[in-house]
Amino acid sequence: MYWRKSVTLATALLIAVSTISVTFARSNAEETKGQRTAPIMEPLNIAVLIQDDLVSQVANEIGVTRKFIRSLPKGSRVMVGYITSGSLQVRQPFTTDLDKAAKSLRIPTASLGSSPFNPYVEVLEALRNFRGEWNNENAILLISDGLDVSRGFDSTAAGHTLDLDRAITEANKRRVAVFSFYAPSVGLTSHNRLAASYGQSSLNRISDSTGGKAYFQGTTGFVTFDSYFARLRETMNRQYARR
Repeated sequence: MYWRKSVTLATALLIAVSTISVTFARSNAEETKGQRTAPIMEPLNIAVLIQDDLVSQVANEIGVTRKFIRSLPKGSRVMVGYITSGSLQVRQPFTTDLDKAAKSLRIPTASLGSSPFNPYVEVLEALRNFRGEWNNENAILLISDGLDVSRGFDSTAAGHTLDLDRAITEANKRRVAVFSFYAPSVGLTSHNRLAASYGQSSLNRISDSTGGKAYFQGTTGFVTFDSYFARLRETMNRQYARR
């Protein structure tokens, strides 16, 4: 009888401890999730640049990109542009009307005919739209495969091309941090792992050298932007928090 009571008590205690542990784990997970999805707290001047020849799956991410723009705090300025066949198509110049900026987003063409030789010439063009008298922090969100083939496909130039270097210099001069999301294009980076690696190397360099951050997962396939935006918000809140 005593043995049975001891087993019953031990079992009840084990169940209680397990329940507390699960509840605590769930609480921590919910808290962490809340931190990841917290909105950006400080107003920004941000240019959202999308490479026009990215794979068709990127079309599914326009909704979450609109949501990100609309979630920015009041006083933010947003510009929307598309990097396409050697030019920057500005769909929306800088505006404080966040809904108007969000609505200006369109589905990328996902066509080889829209392929730029590299995205960094257009980054340079976008940088010229930032004004020195603005008080908010400045940022670019570059959604691109990052690959520069304007001077050939050369491993020695990966991450160190002339236009990339110029974009970094100009971004630092204007105090603009470049954050980047990697997505493959319909060209080389959709089927060539080496090309994808070169592109990611370049995105990582422009982001790291300007005070931003690059987000990518692997060199094959495509992942949604949900986790990218969650990490971007977390990074910006930590980086731009007023002291």
